[in-house]
Amino acid sequence: MLVKLRGLNIRIRNKMEKEDKPKEKKEEIKKEEKPEEKKGLKERILEEKKRREEKLKEKASVEKKEETKEKSKEEKKPEEKKTEKKPEVKKPKKTEATVNAKNLPISTKDSAAICRFIKNKKIGDAIAELEQVLRLKKAVPMRGEIPHKKGKGMMSGRFPGKAAQNFIKLLKSLSANATYNSLEEPVISEAVANIGARPYGKSGWVRKKRSHVKLKAVEVKKEK
Repeated sequence: MLVKLRGLNIRIRNKMEKEDKPKEKKEEIKKEEKPEEKKGLKERILEEKKRREEKLKEKASVEKKEETKEKSKEEKKPEEKKTEKKPEVKKPKKTEATVNAKNLPISTKDSAAICRFIKNKKIGDAIAELEQVLRLKKAVPMRGEIPHKKGKGMMSGRFPGKAAQNFIKLLKSLSANATYNSLEEPVISEAVANIGARPYGKSGWVRKKRSHVKLKAVEVKKEK
């Protein structure tokens, strides 16, 4: 029995020694690997840096290529446009400017008198004279049983303020149309006033004043 126990003890010791030896070897290997691992980390860091630099260089090269492509496209575009250009058709120059106003809240009699007063005059002169009418310095000649006013060659006349204000607005728009059509020194060749659609008042007894106005300006050719 004692012999058997001793044999068992020897076997157990041998096993224990075998198990302890690989542990010691592993610890020695780990100790030996540590400096190698440190060296490996530095190399890895350097490799990563190199990879990043290479990636950045690749991105920069790709961006440069794209920029060159875009520039080449932009250079080609105007060339294509030049080839695709169609012959320009010159529009005929307009020789007149017109203004049409409908249902203005002014008297047709006053507007007709102002049309006669304005006709065959320059637009700027007509505006200046109507401004004098607003200041009660110059009267508009009118027909009918109307009191006489002072002025050269003047008989019956009045100062239609409301109608003069509306006509000044129309003349300013007429001058703008003339400048757009590139007319030099335009003259009012046509000025017409007609009765508009007269609406009834609230009570139904009174009919309000409405009138249509048409103004036309023409460029005067200078005789050489």
